[in-house]
Amino acid sequence: MQKNYAESARRYMDAVAAIVASMPRRPAYYIETFGCQQNEADSERLAGMTEAMGFVRAADPDGASLIIYNTCAVREHAEKKALSLIGEAKHRKAANPDVLIGVCGCMTAQPHRMEEIKRHYPYVDFLFGTKAPERYPEILYNALTSNKRTFYPDDYDGVDVPAEDLPVKREMTWKAWLPIMYGCNNFCAYCIVPYVRGRERSRQPEAIIAEARELVETGCKDITLLGQNVNSYEYGFASLLRELDKIPGDYVIRFMTSHPKDATRELIDTIAESEHIAHHFHLPMQAGSNAILKAMNRRYTREQYLSLVDYMREKMPDIAISSDIIVGFPGETEEDFEDTLDAVRHAQFDFIYSFIYSPRVGTPAAKLEDTTPHEVKTERFARLLEVQNAISRAKNQRLVGQRLRLLVEGPSKTNPEVFSGRSFHAKLVHFTGGDESLTGKYAWVEITGADVYTLTGKFVGV
Repeated sequence: MQKNYAESARRYMDAVAAIVASMPRRPAYYIETFGCQQNEADSERLAGMTEAMGFVRAADPDGASLIIYNTCAVREHAEKKALSLIGEAKHRKAANPDVLIGVCGCMTAQPHRMEEIKRHYPYVDFLFGTKAPERYPEILYNALTSNKRTFYPDDYDGVDVPAEDLPVKREMTWKAWLPIMYGCNNFCAYCIVPYVRGRERSRQPEAIIAEARELVETGCKDITLLGQNVNSYEYGFASLLRELDKIPGDYVIRFMTSHPKDATRELIDTIAESEHIAHHFHLPMQAGSNAILKAMNRRYTREQYLSLVDYMREKMPDIAISSDIIVGFPGETEEDFEDTLDAVRHAQFDFIYSFIYSPRVGTPAAKLEDTTPHEVKTERFARLLEVQNAISRAKNQRLVGQRLRLLVEGPSKTNPEVFSGRSFHAKLVHFTGGDESLTGKYAWVEITGADVYTLTGKFVGV
C-alpha cells in the first residue's frame, strides 16, 4: 500500500502553528546542515515547514529555541564533525532547558548511530531519519506537547509517493535545488546511501515541470536537479530534460548525480541539442580498474565508461566533465591504481572529487579484508592529485583571454572587492570590477588567470 504523509503533515503544521500563536513571542529556529546538495534541499524543506508553523529564523544557534542538525553519513569525517557540534548543544540545553534539540538526516537513519545518540546525548529531544521528512511536523508537535524524548527510526512502511506542495524556504531566489527523486537502488559495495535513503522514489514529471516553471517565472536563473541517480528517474530522465528545456526564459539547468551504467547516448544527445542544459556532466568513475569496479558493484567497465566520455566530447567539444574517484578500496593493487591513473589521463576531467576509502558500517565493503597500509593509500592519493591537477590547470589555462558569461554568486567572504560566479560549464571564477548589485545576475568576465581549481578575471559588462 502506498504511503503519502503530505495530508498528515499539513494537519500537524496547523496544530503546531496554533501552539506557536499562543506563545508570548514567535520562537526562533536554526538548522545546521552537513553533506550533499540533497541534504541542503531537505533542510530548505524543513525550514519552509518550520516557518509555516510560525517560527522565525535565527542568525545562529545561540538565538534559537529550536535547533536541528541535518546530518551526513557518506564518510566518517562528516559523522565526527556532526557529533562534535551536537555535543556542543549540551551547553545550550544547560543554559536553557526549554530549547528543543533535534537530529535528523542520513547519520540518524543508521540504527547504531541513533542508538548512540539516544544513549550518549541525553539532551537531544528528537531524532528522525530521511525516508519521510514530511513527518517532521508530527515529530515537532509531539516534542512540543510531551516531556518525552522521541525517536523515529526508518523502520516504518516508508513512503512510496514523495509529498508535494509542502513549503520550501530556499536560501536564494536566483539559485535552486530541485529534487526529482529520492533514494537509490544501486547498492555499490562501499556506499551507505541506499540503506539510509531507501529505495528509489520518483516525483511525477508534471510536478517537477510546474515547480521549475514557477522558479523561472519568479527570477531563478540556476536550477540543479537532484537525485542519488538521476539517470534512473522512473519516467525517463532525457524526456524530463527535454520538457524542462522548453520553459521560456534565461536560465541554466544542471543535474547531479549520474550513474554511468544508466547514462545513455540519448541523454547526451538531449544535452547537446538543448538551449538551457549546462554543458557540464558529473559522472563518477570511482576507479579505472575493472577488477575494482567489479568489487565495488558498479556494473560497468572502464571501457564502457571511457566510451561515454568520448561520445560526450564528440557531441559537445566544449563540455566540462567531472568525476568522483576513491583511492584505496579494499584489494586495490598497484596495478589497479595505475589503471585508474591511466583512465584519468584518457578522460581528461576538468576536475575531480577524490577520497581515500572510508569504511561504512553496514556496507558489504566494510567486511572486506583491507591489507593496504594507510601510508600507501596516502601516497597513491597524492599521485592521483598530481596527475589530475596538471590536467585541470592546463584546461583552465586555455580559457585565459576568453570572455565567459557567469551567474554572479556574490562577494568573497575574505575580500569584498572580489566577486565569484559560475559559468555555463560550471567553472568557478573570481573576478574584480563588480559590485553587490550583480549578485544573482549574469555578467561577462574576461579571464585573466587560471589555477587548478579556479579562474580569475575582470568584469567587462552585463
